[in-house]
Amino acid sequence: MADYSIYVLEYSAVPLFPKSGVVYGAHNQGTLKLPFCYVLIKGRGRVAMVDVGHNNADYGKVLTERFGVENWHSAEVVLGEVGLKPEDVTDIFITHAHFDHMGGTDFFPNATFYLQEKELAAWVTIMALPRTFRWLMAATDPGDIMRAVDLARQGRLVCVNGAREDVLPGIDLHPAYETHTAACQYVVVRNDGQRDSADSWILAGDLVYQFDNLTGGDKDDPYYVPVGLATGSQHNLVKTTHEMLGHVGGETRRVIPIHEERLKDNFPSRITRNNLRITEIALGDGESSLVR
Repeated sequence: MADYSIYVLEYSAVPLFPKSGVVYGAHNQGTLKLPFCYVLIKGRGRVAMVDVGHNNADYGKVLTERFGVENWHSAEVVLGEVGLKPEDVTDIFITHAHFDHMGGTDFFPNATFYLQEKELAAWVTIMALPRTFRWLMAATDPGDIMRAVDLARQGRLVCVNGAREDVLPGIDLHPAYETHTAACQYVVVRNDGQRDSADSWILAGDLVYQFDNLTGGDKDDPYYVPVGLATGSQHNLVKTTHEMLGHVGGETRRVIPIHEERLKDNFPSRITRNNLRITEIALGDGESSLVR
């Protein structure tokens, strides 16, 4: 039994990203491809997403150029490859407010958005700091924060305060305070619908970038290595990694890092006509594969 199909959808990439920005302390270890992706969760009459990418316009375009992002495509194009339109999306779980995760909110006119209350409040506070603190805003578009506030005005923003079970049936939200950002959240999909699930998946946002954050690259003697960017605490990142693995019995392949190019080595995938990868993490009962 599997209630939901889960896909990681690439919408752009940084072809040459320093490994030290992905794995903490990996200095002078070269570069790697860093795909920019969001997650599609489809089933039980809902079309949900984890994060929304960014809009390659205005300040989003400035950040695209600053980070060397290439091959950007809109949500209309990316979702079209799996037979959907942005208007079909009903629910969106924002893991955190960096531009490549929360910059595309305007693409989804019918969705309700879920964001940790502390995450939104913290960015407003950071925006009010003197210019000498601007490093904290290096990956954040102030316009995205204002658009999130406008979603609240429209009645389409749910400010989550801590953990929330069954935000959709079998889907839970868990906060990760003072980690990559002030109040990241990760998504647990209990795909058999059971409280003590034997088929859970963790959609980790940027709490992990690569499988190496889960294992240290050592399969024989694994250890946790935090991501290369934390405006909170590396200690908290490591503890959150342990917490996430606890939801899936320590099975690292069930913690999904969306910036991981090597997802293709663990799950079925295909390349679209726009040279973007679709990776199939799980297939709901009665659903046909979109990659085979």
